[in-house]
Amino acid sequence: MGVEGSTAAGGPSNGAGPAVDCLDLTHRYGERLALDAIRFQVRPREVFVLLGPNGGGKSTLFRILSTLLAPTGGTARVFGADVRSKPDAVRRAIGVLFQAPGLDGKLTVRENLMHHGHLWGLRGAALASRMDQVLERLAVRDRAGDRAEDLSGGLRRRVEVAKALLSRPRLLLLDEPSTGLDPIARRDLAALLRRLRDEEGVTVLLTTHLLDEAEASDRLAILDQGRLVALGAPEDLRRQVGGEVVTLRGGEPSAMAREVRERLGVEPRVLDDQVRIECAGGHALAARLVEVLGPRLDSVTVGRPTVEDVFVRATGRRLDGPGAAGGG
Repeated sequence: MGVEGSTAAGGPSNGAGPAVDCLDLTHRYGERLALDAIRFQVRPREVFVLLGPNGGGKSTLFRILSTLLAPTGGTARVFGADVRSKPDAVRRAIGVLFQAPGLDGKLTVRENLMHHGHLWGLRGAALASRMDQVLERLAVRDRAGDRAEDLSGGLRRRVEVAKALLSRPRLLLLDEPSTGLDPIARRDLAALLRRLRDEEGVTVLLTTHLLDEAEASDRLAILDQGRLVALGAPEDLRRQVGGEVVTLRGGEPSAMAREVRERLGVEPRVLDDQVRIECAGGHALAARLVEVLGPRLDSVTVGRPTVEDVFVRATGRRLDGPGAAGGG
């Protein structure tokens, strides 16, 4: 399924073809449709996010792009190499960070990198030089002699990124890279990915269900139940929502929504325990809502649209709301 999106990349481009090109990409697990003919491109040297709830299709797409899973329909190419017909060429172009921890806790940081380098055929001075470079780049060179199990979660994630960079990939694939990280470590990781883009020309594609990671991307694709429901730069997608978002909380959301519709002539949406209204002049509307609903209101908030509001508009539910759980 194609979705029109922004044509302006957030990160710099080198004028080459797309780093990732998915055309009518489809995958089924038996009767279940995990990816529904999605199409999008990732431009060279941008941080691109795949956002969606569990079960949206992010993990399936990640496994296809990392050549672990062959699609059942459509095509996916990485720097022009088809993931089905030329998987070795794809693997030479990518570095991969999986969601599950990939370090041996009993080995030191340097030993983890050394064994990973051996898998890539690196030896001797060439391997030692690359290890020093990535350890310096990831600011963990001073911890090279420490066992991985003694590192904090944020430092372990940095070392895993260092492993992925040993092969000097053109595309870095990261599956839920912020899992288990505190907010400070997440911000550090986001800053690191931007530096890799800006200073080394690495294209970054990551999956996430976290809104702050999506907001910080150059562009993002929102997946839901295997469909691509939105595509573009975060600011462009927020602009499509427009105006402001007024959120009401109270005892009977459906009854409040019905009264708002009848008395104020606006169209609210009930989501879980909330009533949400997209409008211009949100603060003026909030004052009228207090007059109309009075003591039935627990709270009224007014805010600028977020990426979650884009998801709500496209799907009719919150990113973490009922129906968001599942596999794939």
